[in-house]
Amino acid sequence: MMINPVELLDISTRIMGMRKDEFAAVVGGVAGCTGLCVGVVIIASLWRIFSKAGQPGWAAIIPIYNLFVMMQICNKPPYWMVFFFIPFVNLVAGILMANALSRSFGKGVGFTVGMILLPIVFYPLLAMDNEPYRRVD
Repeated sequence: MMINPVELLDISTRIMGMRKDEFAAVVGGVAGCTGLCVGVVIIASLWRIFSKAGQPGWAAIIPIYNLFVMMQICNKPPYWMVFFFIPFVNLVAGILMANALSRSFGKGVGFTVGMILLPIVFYPLLAMDNEPYRRVD
């Protein structure tokens, strides 16, 4: 027996004693706060990673510039910027950049997989690690 999503919403709002619009506001508020917290953690981690690599930490909060700085840290040429604006090519470029970033701090392929699948955990780990930055070709 499959439950209709509308029925599921009715059941959950009845259990909590809320109207549907109140329930939606609560869910939206929780999702928004969670997204904000994740964003702050990632920005703080990038700030620290940039600083460890000898780049300005504030570059982590400037949208396109942080990608350019990340390419410098990963020793990638400037034309790679174009790859990040092409659908599906940007996924491959992002994976290669994550690998180059993890190798720049002495990590392996396993850490790269972690950075791709669980960035909220692995970017802070990379930022707080004592491993120094090494420019990798």
